[in-house]
Amino acid sequence: MISRQTVTHPFNRGRYTVGAPSPAGWAQHTPVGDGPAALQHTPVEVPAEVVAELRSAAGAVHTDRAEVVTRTRDWWAGSMIGETEGRPAAPDAVVVEAADADQVAAVLRICHRAGVPVTASAGRSNVTGAALPVFGGVVLDLCGLDRIRSVDRESMVVDVEAGMFGDLFEKELQESYGVTTGHWPSAFALSTVGGWVACRGAGQLSTRYGKIEDMVTGVDVVHADGSRATYGDYPRAAAGPDLRQLFVGSEGTLGVIVAVRLRVHPLPEYARALAFGFDTFAQGLEACRRVLQRGATPAVLRLYDRLESGVHFGHPDTNLLLIADEGDPTLVDAALAVGRAVCEEYGPELDSEAVFARWLDERMLVGKSSDGFTASPGFVADTLEMAASWRDLPVVYDEVVAAVESVPGTLAASAHQSHAYSDGACVYFSLRGDVDPAERRAWYRSVWDAANAVLLRHGAALSHHHGCGLLRGPYLPEALGAGFATFTAVKEALDPTGILNPGKLGLPSRFGTSPLS
Repeated sequence: MISRQTVTHPFNRGRYTVGAPSPAGWAQHTPVGDGPAALQHTPVEVPAEVVAELRSAAGAVHTDRAEVVTRTRDWWAGSMIGETEGRPAAPDAVVVEAADADQVAAVLRICHRAGVPVTASAGRSNVTGAALPVFGGVVLDLCGLDRIRSVDRESMVVDVEAGMFGDLFEKELQESYGVTTGHWPSAFALSTVGGWVACRGAGQLSTRYGKIEDMVTGVDVVHADGSRATYGDYPRAAAGPDLRQLFVGSEGTLGVIVAVRLRVHPLPEYARALAFGFDTFAQGLEACRRVLQRGATPAVLRLYDRLESGVHFGHPDTNLLLIADEGDPTLVDAALAVGRAVCEEYGPELDSEAVFARWLDERMLVGKSSDGFTASPGFVADTLEMAASWRDLPVVYDEVVAAVESVPGTLAASAHQSHAYSDGACVYFSLRGDVDPAERRAWYRSVWDAANAVLLRHGAALSHHHGCGLLRGPYLPEALGAGFATFTAVKEALDPTGILNPGKLGLPSRFGTSPLS
């Protein structure tokens, strides 16, 4: 394990360890369950002759059940419920480690000929079951594609392989090249660059640097039949549809991303922050809207409701807004001046320095919003992040909280606004329940059904940056409406044998029915 390093990035003071995580993920100390699979109904067995071909084509192949369980664990609450019952999510598969793009192509050619499903996998930090092999087959581990290939210092673009973990990527960018992506997801040390792109991720400084789709200039993709193509690699174009965006957010269903080009920025040397309190969450949302629509784009614009203001900052009597920015001092000071001018109309400034310091120290602590709740055997916690227009967000917040809290067994629902734009924002809900252990899965599905009914009614985006995977798949046809038929047609064109990550994103599968359909 590489030791933690100090770098010059002003916001790089969160508590994380530089180095790839244990392959066992969240359950590294949990014994492997020997019970039936929780999320595999009809897994496809990989024939012995295909396994032999895979061994000759790739770096390593794993077939032992315990090893497969370890190498397929993720961070989804739906997986954890099964694991704690002794039922691993998807233990019946063959894990194949690829060392480079050539091996990825060889594996896909073999599986395409044999009709074996392939689920691309890497850091497995996903919280929607997106990388679970629900129909068995092959799990294609991309962690071996783990290097920066080049940095164009003049254009400020980095070419990086898809399996590189985020912390190691950022460390090398900063120390060797003096640049940063500005992309800081909470699962920083558990996620890979390819995973960011495949799930359309967002970092905590997205209001300054954008989401991952704003950073991607090009992608290298291996198609289902093993053929390869590069999409993009230009700053802007009017040469037909932007095909690289087909693969950003496709979650391995349309092709396997093996490398990407991302925009980078000089390391900032200046940062400032402000914190204000608001009487209501809606009032705080209004202030955020006004800041953005005046043209300010602070790196951090995060509004916490009363429950989360208390949990995160010790301010339970207000709805706390943190505004922080980094970069050129002239731009930072201007953005903070806009923020101050807007927020002072609502109330006095809080102890900005203390709030900012606490956020820097604790922002990487996953699950912080569940502090204060007793973790009994029936305790379940999860998060739901969505996006909607400024017009709709106040009522969506109220209705989602009310819908979740109406489900028997719910302890509390809370939220913060975490990523903002001129036309709307992402609100990130935390859900907690405590029920009989045998009822956890039923409670979990009920709260998701209740919350998504609100989102569908308001035409909101079901996800802002976690993606869909298994969890949101059942809601996607209704959410996309007539556009879902277009998505299905693209899937059929790019993956006619249907081998790529079947069962996800609500797409039909020739291997059977998705376990959450």
